[in-house]
Amino acid sequence: MNKIKVLFLCSRNSARSQMAQAFLKKYGNDKFEAYSAGLEASEIHPLTIKVMEEKGISMSEQYSKSLDIYLNDRFGFLITVCSKAEKECPFFPGVSIRLYWPFDDPAAAKGSEEEQLEVFRKVRDQIEKKVIDFVENTDKYSNIKDNFRV
Repeated sequence: MNKIKVLFLCSRNSARSQMAQAFLKKYGNDKFEAYSAGLEASEIHPLTIKVMEEKGISMSEQYSKSLDIYLNDRFGFLITVCSKAEKECPFFPGVSIRLYWPFDDPAAAKGSEEEQLEVFRKVRDQIEKKVIDFVENTDKYSNIKDNFRV
């Protein structure tokens, strides 16, 4: 069975899209090939790494990437996970289905490290739930053409 390529896009590829990519690798590896990028690349936020490790997921293989490296690729899904990416990337060539999953930016959290961690955990758990639902309900997307699969 061919896997469906999924690109998660956010503003900096430091938290939300990285979490979504990691969760799709965990829950949908038999059906999907997961990628992530940002409108601008930055470093993966240290608290992203920490909260994902709490779920037993290592981020050591992931790194921040700019959207530019994927402009000539084809994806079954482009999933924007922040309003900035949704607004600033109104069109992306080579995508079969586009979805918008708006999540708060945990990197914008203020306060003590523990207060920031709580925000990261909340967003992480929301993303995990959304990814699980996506994996479990992909049958409704059976119209993805073979040339959008790997």
